[in-house]
Amino acid sequence: MADELVHYAVEAGIARITLDSPDNRNALSAQLRRELRAHLSTATDDDAVRVIVLDHTGPVFCAGMDLKEAGGASAAAQGVQEFPAILQQIWTSPKPVVAKLAGPARAGGVGIVAAADIAVAATTATFALTEVRIGVVPAIISVTLLPRLLPRAAHELFLTGEQFDAARAVQIGLLNSAVPSTDLDDEVARYTSMLALGGPKALAGTKAMLRRERPADMTTDFAEMLALSAGFFASEEGQEGISAFAQKRKANWVP
Repeated sequence: MADELVHYAVEAGIARITLDSPDNRNALSAQLRRELRAHLSTATDDDAVRVIVLDHTGPVFCAGMDLKEAGGASAAAQGVQEFPAILQQIWTSPKPVVAKLAGPARAGGVGIVAAADIAVAATTATFALTEVRIGVVPAIISVTLLPRLLPRAAHELFLTGEQFDAARAVQIGLLNSAVPSTDLDDEVARYTSMLALGGPKALAGTKAMLRRERPADMTTDFAEMLALSAGFFASEEGQEGISAFAQKRKANWVP
């Protein structure tokens, strides 16, 4: 639709969700949030989708919450009320999510980057957590950012609001990779191609394992992980993967 702000397309098992509100710097307006949530749900529910890519048009990946909509609104009416659901959809998606940034991310946009499993940016991209500079707290995005960032960097960047570049974003754990803009598509394709080789249930199970809170007792941890591992080895998907390896062929889930 010509008036939509988020586009959805699937090709070869890759669902591409594209933010397309460049005049608004892809800010998280009510319409953009609504469409983003809907497309994330569609990708999650489609068995043909193996990997989700979050893309954008225009020079900015996402400028964060739409401050024009937020001005004058009560606490209950603020768009930030809906934002946790978006971050949680990305974080808990059973399909791997790759964020592709050809340009800057700010505030809530950085939270989206942190929620993704893999994040790749052009070396020219910049980042900033600017909430304190407008008198608010980066509370919601802290849920996805703090597990990713080095603690010292988190304190510095949350408290100062200072802009930082893609090279530092890699160093502190926000990005997996930063490449020249001319190589960005190839770098994203490199990741999506590798992700598509994984069994769909194994990928979902691995994501759940990575989110799992580890027991303090190592014996309990090993017991739970042994049960998880054995279940996957004995599963239909696991047996297909073992057979494919032995027969030197691609597994039946590879697009």
